[in-house]
Amino acid sequence: MVKLLLLFTLVPLVEIWLLIEIGGVIGSVPTILLIASTGFVGVFLARYQGLAVLRKMQMDMEAGIMPGDPMFDGACILVGGALLLTPGLITDLVGFSLLLPFTRVFYKAAAQNYFTRRMENGTLS
Repeated sequence: MVKLLLLFTLVPLVEIWLLIEIGGVIGSVPTILLIASTGFVGVFLARYQGLAVLRKMQMDMEAGIMPGDPMFDGACILVGGALLLTPGLITDLVGFSLLLPFTRVFYKAAAQNYFTRRMENGTLS
């Protein structure tokens, strides 16, 4: 619970600080345009990646294969798209990394390691 509290208070504070600093360097209008453009690009990228994942899930299900990887990819795309709609550069970077297939591999490996450790410790319930 403490981690969530820190996440929901520190991340926005750092984001605001970073936006103020960038706005001081490049100006307020370019900063606003930068934030808006990442949102627009993120929506289109999330839509494209989401449709590709849906097609992969359909193909897997038609072949009788449980679509585990595409389901994880879909969750990453959903979270990444939400982060890109959130104003801020740090959340945008994380959001883009969740949308791109070649960086999503690292999140997938980290999640597998996390759940494997939890199962081995008996703390997954």
